[in-house]
Amino acid sequence: MAPRAAILTLFLYSALSSFLFKATDAGKLRVEYYQKTCPEAESVVQKTVASFIAQDATIAAPLLRLHFHDCFVRGCDGSVLLDSVMGQPAEKDAAPNLSLDGFNVIEAAKAAVESVCPGIVSCADILAIASRDGVALNGGPSWEVETGRRDGRVSRASEAVANLPSSFANIGELKANFARKGLNSKDLAILSGAHTIGTSRCSSLSSRLYNFTGKGDSDPSLNPPYASSLRTQCKQGDQSSVVDMDPGSAVNFDTSYYRGVATGRGLFVSDAALLNDKLTKTLVYQYSRSTPTFFRDFGAAMVKMGRVGVLTGKQGEIRQRCMLVNA
Repeated sequence: MAPRAAILTLFLYSALSSFLFKATDAGKLRVEYYQKTCPEAESVVQKTVASFIAQDATIAAPLLRLHFHDCFVRGCDGSVLLDSVMGQPAEKDAAPNLSLDGFNVIEAAKAAVESVCPGIVSCADILAIASRDGVALNGGPSWEVETGRRDGRVSRASEAVANLPSSFANIGELKANFARKGLNSKDLAILSGAHTIGTSRCSSLSSRLYNFTGKGDSDPSLNPPYASSLRTQCKQGDQSSVVDMDPGSAVNFDTSYYRGVATGRGLFVSDAALLNDKLTKTLVYQYSRSTPTFFRDFGAAMVKMGRVGVLTGKQGEIRQRCMLVNA
């Protein structure tokens, strides 16, 4: 075989092996993975999440965001939960993740699970379960979470910056970002619906309100009354105030996000971008009219996202604490 052909064959084999390896890993996930080793796991996590939501219903959005930010960097391996170590900033300390919250809920759930089943349940699985429970407890859908993930031992801030989709991204950039994770345009439209709960800092949208083209103007795709309302809540230069991502629905998981996007009231450039693609636009209007359809599809998309880049079998570890790798 000629050298060039041999190299090409080796490259294709490596690429195929990598694909099959990831596909096999995802295939090892299953519903009720802990049925024999820790049958109480999901109920313990659910009770922990419920106790936090009873005190503060807004915690559901950070849990959902944590799971998303985990899966988009190194896969769903709990790496977003790790603290930085000397000389190595972790994902949670990357600029896109500085507003992440809910770490204390995951630590509490992990401690509760460890008390009944020490060394069995991964932080990555606890995060996946907790994000589902937060959505369901705030009026959204529930779904069967596949488990069997192992925890990663590496967390790099630089990888978070490189992999997380930007709130200023256009539709082409968003579709490409999702495609790199094995997710398609439909998944993009569905998972964007997570913005129906939660808040954002004014710093994430100030340029859209005050200097969109560098001439002191607002984004023309914004509904004018909505833009005026946002300027009232976010004064120019305000970096710390927060606004609802879905006005009037910060804790209710519903379809009002899509009605907002359809009428120019998507908070981020990335929300408005959904109207710039035939499929995602169609789905925006479809979900705005049908809560059952959105709820069904959201659960399916979360299961699909939860398979991205997972560690299984003897890969990784089961952390004793979610913020630290084992000694």
